[in-house]
Amino acid sequence: MLDIHERPASRRAGRGVAPTGEARTFAPDELIVSKTDGRGVITYANDVFLRISRYELDEVIGRPHNLIRHPEMPRAVFALLWQTLSEGRELFAYINNLASDGAHYWVLAHVTPSYSADGSVVGYHSNRRRPSPGAIRTVTPLYRRLVEEERRHPTAKAAVAASSRLLDELVAAEAGSYEEFIWSVIAREER
Repeated sequence: MLDIHERPASRRAGRGVAPTGEARTFAPDELIVSKTDGRGVITYANDVFLRISRYELDEVIGRPHNLIRHPEMPRAVFALLWQTLSEGRELFAYINNLASDGAHYWVLAHVTPSYSADGSVVGYHSNRRRPSPGAIRTVTPLYRRLVEEERRHPTAKAAVAASSRLLDELVAAEAGSYEEFIWSVIAREER
Protein backbone atom coordinates (compact mmCIF):
# COMPACT_ATOMS: atom_id res chain seq x y z
CA MET A 1 0.00 0.00 0.00
CA LEU A 2 1.19 3.50 -0.78
CA ASP A 3 2.15 5.93 1.92
CA ILE A 4 -0.70 8.47 1.85
CA HIS A 5 1.76 11.36 2.13
CA GLU A 6 3.77 10.30 -0.90
CA ARG A 7 2.50 11.52 -4.24
CA PRO A 8 2.54 8.56 -6.61
CA ALA A 9 4.08 8.64 -10.03
CA SER A 10 1.27 8.67 -12.54
CA ARG A 11 1.11 8.31 -16.25
CA ARG A 12 -1.67 10.90 -16.11
CA ALA A 13 -0.13 13.27 -13.57
CA GLY A 14 -0.36 16.83 -14.78
CA ARG A 15 -2.44 15.94 -17.83
CA GLY A 16 -5.64 17.91 -18.26
CA VAL A 17 -8.63 15.74 -19.05
CA ALA A 18 -11.06 17.12 -21.62
CA PRO A 19 -14.72 16.15 -21.30
CA THR A 20 -15.89 13.93 -24.15
CA GLY A 21 -19.61 14.20 -23.48
CA GLU A 22 -19.84 10.44 -22.90
CA ALA A 23 -22.02 9.65 -19.89
CA ARG A 24 -21.20 6.77 -17.59
CA THR A 25 -23.23 5.28 -14.78
CA PHE A 26 -23.11 2.47 -12.27
CA ALA A 27 -25.56 0.01 -10.74
CA PRO A 28 -28.20 1.27 -8.29
CA ASP A 29 -26.91 -1.05 -5.57
CA GLU A 30 -23.28 0.08 -5.90
CA LEU A 31 -21.59 2.74 -3.79
CA ILE A 32 -18.61 4.83 -4.78
CA VAL A 33 -16.56 5.34 -1.63
CA SER A 34 -13.53 7.49 -0.97
CA LYS A 35 -11.78 8.97 2.02
CA THR A 36 -9.50 11.98 2.23
CA ASP A 37 -7.28 13.63 4.76
CA GLY A 38 -8.18 17.05 6.14
CA ARG A 39 -6.85 18.79 3.03
CA GLY A 40 -8.95 16.74 0.62
CA VAL A 41 -6.14 14.42 -0.47
CA ILE A 42 -7.37 10.92 -1.29
CA THR A 43 -6.35 8.24 1.22
CA TYR A 44 -8.79 5.51 0.12
CA ALA A 45 -10.83 4.69 -2.99
CA ASN A 46 -12.97 1.60 -3.44
CA ASP A 47 -13.14 -0.58 -6.54
CA VAL A 48 -16.32 1.12 -7.81
CA PHE A 49 -14.63 4.53 -7.62
CA LEU A 50 -11.68 3.19 -9.61
CA ARG A 51 -13.80 1.39 -12.19
CA ILE A 52 -16.11 4.33 -12.87
CA SER A 53 -13.41 7.02 -12.81
CA ARG A 54 -11.03 4.89 -14.94
CA TYR A 55 -8.12 5.57 -12.60
CA GLU A 56 -5.77 3.07 -11.04
CA LEU A 57 -5.36 3.11 -7.26
CA ASP A 58 -1.82 4.47 -7.46
CA GLU A 59 -3.11 7.33 -9.62
CA VAL A 60 -5.56 8.60 -6.98
CA ILE A 61 -3.94 7.88 -3.61
CA GLY A 62 -2.10 11.02 -2.53
CA ARG A 63 -3.86 13.22 -5.09
CA PRO A 64 -6.43 15.94 -4.35
CA HIS A 65 -10.01 14.71 -4.63
CA ASN A 66 -10.70 17.48 -7.13
CA LEU A 67 -8.78 15.29 -9.58
CA ILE A 68 -12.25 14.17 -10.74
CA ARG A 69 -13.84 17.64 -10.79
CA HIS A 70 -15.81 18.24 -13.98
CA PRO A 71 -15.29 21.74 -15.43
CA GLU A 72 -19.08 22.18 -15.75
CA MET A 73 -19.56 21.78 -11.98
CA PRO A 74 -20.11 25.11 -10.25
CA ARG A 75 -17.40 26.11 -7.83
CA ALA A 76 -20.13 27.44 -5.54
CA VAL A 77 -21.23 23.89 -4.74
CA PHE A 78 -17.70 22.98 -3.65
CA ALA A 79 -17.40 26.20 -1.63
CA LEU A 80 -20.64 25.23 0.13
CA LEU A 81 -19.33 21.70 0.66
CA TRP A 82 -16.10 22.93 2.31
CA GLN A 83 -17.97 25.52 4.39
CA THR A 84 -20.41 22.88 5.64
CA LEU A 85 -17.64 20.40 6.43
CA SER A 86 -15.62 23.08 8.25
CA GLU A 87 -18.65 23.47 10.53
CA GLY A 88 -18.48 19.74 11.31
CA ARG A 89 -21.67 19.01 9.38
CA GLU A 90 -22.43 16.52 6.62
CA LEU A 91 -23.65 17.49 3.16
CA PHE A 92 -25.61 15.78 0.42
CA ALA A 93 -24.95 17.12 -3.07
CA TYR A 94 -25.46 16.16 -6.67
CA ILE A 95 -22.07 16.17 -8.35
CA ASN A 96 -20.99 15.63 -11.93
CA ASN A 97 -17.52 14.03 -11.96
CA LEU A 98 -14.99 13.62 -14.76
CA ALA A 99 -13.28 10.28 -15.39
CA SER A 100 -9.70 10.00 -16.59
CA ASP A 101 -10.91 9.17 -20.11
CA GLY A 102 -13.13 12.27 -20.34
CA ALA A 103 -16.46 10.56 -19.64
CA HIS A 104 -18.65 12.09 -16.95
CA TYR A 105 -20.72 10.46 -14.24
CA TRP A 106 -23.30 11.94 -11.90
CA VAL A 107 -23.48 11.01 -8.23
CA LEU A 108 -25.54 11.84 -5.18
CA ALA A 109 -22.71 12.42 -2.72
CA HIS A 110 -22.96 12.18 1.05
CA VAL A 111 -19.83 13.73 2.55
CA THR A 112 -19.09 13.63 6.26
CA PRO A 113 -16.20 14.63 8.49
CA SER A 114 -14.12 11.80 10.01
CA TYR A 115 -13.08 12.31 13.62
CA SER A 116 -10.16 11.16 15.74
CA ALA A 117 -10.60 9.69 19.21
CA ASP A 118 -10.21 13.19 20.69
CA GLY A 119 -13.01 14.57 18.49
CA SER A 120 -10.94 16.53 16.01
CA VAL A 121 -11.57 16.29 12.28
CA VAL A 122 -8.92 14.16 10.61
CA GLY A 123 -10.44 13.82 7.17
CA TYR A 124 -13.59 13.21 5.20
CA HIS A 125 -15.59 10.21 4.04
CA SER A 126 -17.83 10.20 0.99
CA ASN A 127 -20.39 7.65 -0.17
CA ARG A 128 -21.87 8.25 -3.59
CA ARG A 129 -24.98 6.68 -5.05
CA ARG A 130 -26.37 6.75 -8.55
CA PRO A 131 -28.89 9.58 -8.84
CA SER A 132 -32.11 9.25 -10.77
CA PRO A 133 -32.28 10.74 -14.27
CA GLY A 134 -35.00 13.10 -13.01
CA ALA A 135 -32.71 14.45 -10.28
CA ILE A 136 -30.01 15.14 -12.86
CA ARG A 137 -32.55 16.95 -15.06
CA THR A 138 -33.60 19.03 -12.04
CA VAL A 139 -30.13 20.16 -10.94
CA THR A 140 -28.57 20.63 -14.39
CA PRO A 141 -30.25 23.99 -15.18
CA LEU A 142 -29.33 25.33 -11.74
CA TYR A 143 -25.72 24.25 -12.12
CA ARG A 144 -25.58 25.64 -15.66
CA ARG A 145 -26.73 29.06 -14.40
CA LEU A 146 -24.11 29.01 -11.67
CA VAL A 147 -21.31 28.13 -14.11
CA GLU A 148 -22.47 30.90 -16.47
CA GLU A 149 -22.33 33.35 -13.56
CA GLU A 150 -18.83 32.17 -12.65
CA ARG A 151 -17.61 32.72 -16.21
CA ARG A 152 -18.68 36.36 -16.04
CA HIS A 153 -16.00 37.12 -13.44
CA PRO A 154 -12.26 37.61 -14.02
CA THR A 155 -10.95 35.78 -10.95
CA ALA A 156 -11.79 32.49 -9.25
CA LYS A 157 -12.45 34.31 -5.98
CA ALA A 158 -14.92 36.72 -7.59
CA ALA A 159 -16.54 33.87 -9.52
CA VAL A 160 -17.10 31.77 -6.40
CA ALA A 161 -18.46 34.74 -4.46
CA ALA A 162 -20.91 35.65 -7.24
CA SER A 163 -22.11 32.12 -7.90
CA SER A 164 -22.41 31.43 -4.17
CA ARG A 165 -24.70 34.46 -3.83
CA LEU A 166 -26.72 33.28 -6.82
CA LEU A 167 -26.94 29.74 -5.40
CA ASP A 168 -28.24 31.12 -2.11
CA GLU A 169 -30.83 33.26 -3.92
CA LEU A 170 -32.04 30.50 -6.24
CA VAL A 171 -32.39 27.77 -3.62
CA ALA A 172 -33.89 30.17 -1.07
CA ALA A 173 -36.64 31.00 -3.55
CA GLU A 174 -37.43 27.32 -4.05
CA ALA A 175 -36.51 25.49 -0.86
CA GLY A 176 -34.91 27.71 1.76
CA SER A 177 -31.40 26.22 1.62
CA TYR A 178 -29.26 24.00 -0.57
CA GLU A 179 -29.77 21.12 1.84
CA GLU A 180 -33.57 21.51 1.69
CA PHE A 181 -33.36 21.82 -2.10
CA ILE A 182 -31.43 18.53 -2.35
CA TRP A 183 -33.87 16.77 -0.02
CA SER A 184 -36.81 18.09 -2.06
CA VAL A 185 -35.24 16.68 -5.25
CA ILE A 186 -34.61 13.32 -3.54
CA ALA A 187 -38.18 13.18 -2.19
CA ARG A 188 -39.68 14.10 -5.55
CA GLU A 189 -37.69 11.39 -7.30
CA GLU A 190 -38.63 8.69 -4.78
CA ARG A 191 -42.35 9.16 -5.40
